[in-house]
Parts: sequence; structure tokens; C-alpha cells
Amino acid sequence: MDGSKGNHWDTLIKNGLVFDGTGAVGVMQDIALKDGRVAAMGANLPAANATNVTDAHGRWVMPGLLDIHTHLDLEVELAPELPEVVRHGTTTVVMSNCSLGVAFGNQRRDGADPIVDCFARVENVPKHVLRKVADAVTWTDSAGYLKHFENLSLGPNVVPMIPHSMLRIEVMGLQASVNREPTDAELKRMGELVEKSMGEGYVGFSTDGLPFHFLANQPNTHKQIPTQFAPYRELKFLTGIVRKWGRVWQATPPKDDKLATLRNFLLTSGRLFGRTLKVTAVAAIDVHSDRRIVGMGKTLSKILNSWLFKGFFRFQALAAPFKVWSDGVITPLAEEVPELRRLNECDLEDRAGRLAIMNDPAYVAAFRKMWFRGKQGFNLGRLLRWLRLDQNVLSRDLRDMTIETCPVPDWSGETLHAVYERLLTWQKTKSGARSEKEKEAFASFANPIGDDAEFFLHLLRRFDTGLRWCTVTANRNAKVIEDLLFNPQMLPGFNDSGAHLTNMAFYDGNLRALRIAQKRGDATVAQMVHRLTQEPAQFFGLDAGVLKIGAQADIAVIDPQRLAAYESEKHTAYLWRETFQHHQMANRSDGVVTDVFIAGKAAWKGNGFTPAFGKERFGRVLLDRDHERGRALPLAA
Repeated sequence: MDGSKGNHWDTLIKNGLVFDGTGAVGVMQDIALKDGRVAAMGANLPAANATNVTDAHGRWVMPGLLDIHTHLDLEVELAPELPEVVRHGTTTVVMSNCSLGVAFGNQRRDGADPIVDCFARVENVPKHVLRKVADAVTWTDSAGYLKHFENLSLGPNVVPMIPHSMLRIEVMGLQASVNREPTDAELKRMGELVEKSMGEGYVGFSTDGLPFHFLANQPNTHKQIPTQFAPYRELKFLTGIVRKWGRVWQATPPKDDKLATLRNFLLTSGRLFGRTLKVTAVAAIDVHSDRRIVGMGKTLSKILNSWLFKGFFRFQALAAPFKVWSDGVITPLAEEVPELRRLNECDLEDRAGRLAIMNDPAYVAAFRKMWFRGKQGFNLGRLLRWLRLDQNVLSRDLRDMTIETCPVPDWSGETLHAVYERLLTWQKTKSGARSEKEKEAFASFANPIGDDAEFFLHLLRRFDTGLRWCTVTANRNAKVIEDLLFNPQMLPGFNDSGAHLTNMAFYDGNLRALRIAQKRGDATVAQMVHRLTQEPAQFFGLDAGVLKIGAQADIAVIDPQRLAAYESEKHTAYLWRETFQHHQMANRSDGVVTDVFIAGKAAWKGNGFTPAFGKERFGRVLLDRDHERGRALPLAA
């Protein structure tokens, strides 16, 4: 029964090839929307019954896409419509990943400013933007956080989690949280807050183990974020509460400690702990400098999900080359390298501070030692580098570093190696400079330059953040990306939307995944739609991700011809966001997504947002499905 008789609908989407999110093959049919929900589905539904009609002939109609790894907790407070998300067909975003969020308010106590301290370096968001967010916070607990969304003109649906770093700060205070383990009373209080939040409907809890996530304010710039100081007993205790409620633990591994990684992720095991814990981890990517990582990730997933351990473990996979931009040395890649991390300890605007460090002879010696490690001589380090078994993600190879913009226009689009080679020629012959500007830049170098370490360090001294360059550190092999996206023990995601304002641009990650699937045919498209909608919704326990009568009408309409022609790398944009008073990396897939409906309301149509978007509320907070249905109880109850 299509539900069409005697009804009047708000909107009718006609003539589309409908992928309902279940993985079923696409079916030509119409979809009627009323009061924010799917009211009818079937062939030849009468247009006369609808106030608005959208002709989707030749297009795909599917559930709104889910972005499962975002840091939009910040932007949603300043621009709750989240335009860079919705324009790509994404209608639901999971926030508060990697232990960071604002569920407990701004937590400005005892002179601390945790939102600024925790987010600035980990997510490369300028401090003035973070202060603006912290100033806007009005709530003080997890219940108030959920409540405040009712007053925001949300674009997509938002799915917050409880962030571990902020939980520790809430109970222990910022200074104690990065200096010692919790007392028994403090651990008990953390557990009470997690228990309370699960009862409020939060879908999960996030932690972080990556060893290069550091605080941004003095006196703690040399210290990692609070979650990194949690002992195993704390993780086990808190995830035990999450397990009891059947919710999700989002985590990142302590990558330099393989045994700790295995021990932590064994917490998923139903055989060891009596009930399976859903775990999703960052990330399954093919790191170019260390080819072991992607294989270890796949092997670990198989082991944890096997009959032996009875786990429910999913690494997140990125549907794109992992391309990262850098403003001088301001980049997430720098945090892994102590010599570069020291420069990142300075505030973004503190050019003088960075310059003083780089002019220190002791620092120069340390920089040079770092730069040539594994690149010279006959030693184990060089063998590991040659075998692509180097532990550092940044290659330190000028051939891998492409200049985006800098004060010398001739260099834009070139690798640093090409400029270096031309400099060497110019120093020998005093010819070959492309312009007076380049000649002036060449004349500023020591002559002879010496080597590429001296070359790069001079560029940092001279141009600082004015030298904007990019590199692809992982996922260079398209076949490996495809393999990861279709691996049933992975979840497509890890777009990091809302983080790294000027360093990454993966808002269109879902479209990239669909484009990869499109090359295999419509049956594979149906499979990928499922992987981007119902599958992650089920994993996170959300009432979303499927088109059926009665479901919330979150819908994306996509032009398959425009998708096939879409080249994301050519549509990356460096935009000024007035809301942030700062630039942001984004994508422009305009024309690929022709319509987006959120709770039945048109948010995007053609090549732009509808007049109501940004003024009215479209999405809502999505809580655990059983909680929303009034039947969520912990296992012990």
C-alpha cells in the first residue's frame, strides 16, 4: 500500500531511482513527504495531492547521508545551519569525537579555558574562533547541552557524544587532569556523569590515544590533552558503563604502543567482558611512509570481530587521498615531530616566537638531525624508510611538498623540490630566475645554500605562515581506498568535518565514496548508499538512514552524471567565513547534489540553499533510538 489515497502532501519527489538505504537495488518510484516524515512511496503517486513537486527524473534519491566523524561541536554554535555539510547531501553528523566537545559547557574555572586549550592544536582551529564559541556557551551540564539545541536553527541533525577529555576536566580540573590519575572518588564521579548522560540518550563516549595531540595554552603546551593521561583502569571502568547501555565507544589508538592498542581495543570483546562493546576507531588509512599500518588495521579488525573475541569493532575509512595543507609549519603533521612541534607551541600569530626558535643554533642542529634521519648513510633508519616502514607520517621529501600560495607567485603549483633545484642553478649561473620576485627571493638565501634542510628552514624563517603548501601523506593508491571502503569491517568516514579549518577538506567524503561505487554499477551504488546511511545509523543506534513510510524525511537527490564527472581535488576552495572571521578549506560539489530535504523541509535546491535555510530549524538532536522510543534501560536494570 502506497498510502496515497485521500492524502495531501507537503512535497512529492517524482520519477527518481530510489535507493532506500537497506542495500536493496534502486527502484523507480515516487516519495511523498508530510509533516516531516515519509508519508507514501510508490509508482505514479498523484502530483495533484502535493503542494510542492520535485521532479527527480534521471536522478538518484536516497536517505540523507551520515558523516560519522566530525568536530562540528564548535561551528554549530556559531553557524548552526552547518552549510558546508548540507550542500553535499549530508543530513546527520556525529560530533564530539576524539575526547573533545562542549557537553559540560565552557568549563572556564580557575583561570583555565579548556575549549581553547584542547581544540586549538588538536583540531587546528584559531584561538579567537574558539574563544567566540566559549563565550557563546550558556549551559553547564550534559542535559543543558542537549536542551540548548532546541533554540538553534539547526541545518542537519546532530549526534553528540560524551567527550573524555572534557569529562576529566569537569571532575578533576584542567591542571589535575594532565598531571595525575584520578582518585577513587573522582573516578566514581566520572562514572556517575557517564551514567547520567547515557540515561539522557547520548549515543556514546569518545576518547583519544594519538600521542601527538597537545594542549595550546601555557603552562601546558608541552602536555597532551587530558584523555591521554587516563590509565587503563579508567578506560575499562567508563567503557563498561557504555557497554552496559549498549552504546558506542569512539577511540583512537596509542599508535606507538602496539600492546596498549591491542589491550584497549580488546575492550570490545563480548567473550572477555560478558557483553560486546561497539567500538569505532580512527582510522584505516594507507599511510605512504609506513605501509604496515593499513594491513595491521585490517588484521586487528578481523581478530577482534572473530568468534574468538566476539567483538563489534569498526575502523573508519577515508574515501579520499589524505591531502593536508600547511601554513608554514602550522599543520597537524608537525605535532608528530618534536622539532616541528616546538614551533607549533607558539600561538598562530606569534611569528616572532617561531623566528627566535629557528634562529637558535641548538635548534638548527636539532632540526637538521631530524630532517636527515633515515635519509643519509647506511643504517637501519634508511632501510626502514626505503621499505616504507618509517614511523613518521611527514616524508621530509621536498618532492612530496607542493606550494599552494606564497609571496613569490612563480612558485604556486610547484613542488618545493623544483624551486630548490632552480635555486641551485641560479646560484651557480646567476640565470634562470623566472621573475624579479623570484630573483629577489633567491638572493635572500645563503650562497651556496648547502642542502634542502637549510632551504626549507630558510623558507620558514622568511615567509612563516605566508608559505602555504600541501602534501598527500596517505591513501595515494585508489585501489586500496576502494578496498577499505567496501571492507565490511570498516565504516566509511573519518572526514574530520569542522576540524583543521585551513588544513583539510573532506566535507564531500560521502560523495567521493559514492563516485567510487558508481564505477562498479548501480548494485554497488546501492551497497554504498547502505554503508553511508542505514549501516552507520544502526551502528550508532540512530533512528535514521532509511527511506520507509513513517521515517523522518531526510533525503538527498543526486545527479549521477554530474557525480561521474565530479573531481573533488579540482573543487577544493579556500574561503573566507565571516562567521569565523577566518579562512576555511571546503569543497564545492554544486550540481552533483540537486536537492536536500531535512525533516521534510527543502534545505538545498538546484545550486543553492533555500530562503528558510539558516533562519528556521531543520534538523534536531538525534539520541539513542531506544531512548527516543522510551525503552532504553541499562543491562543491569
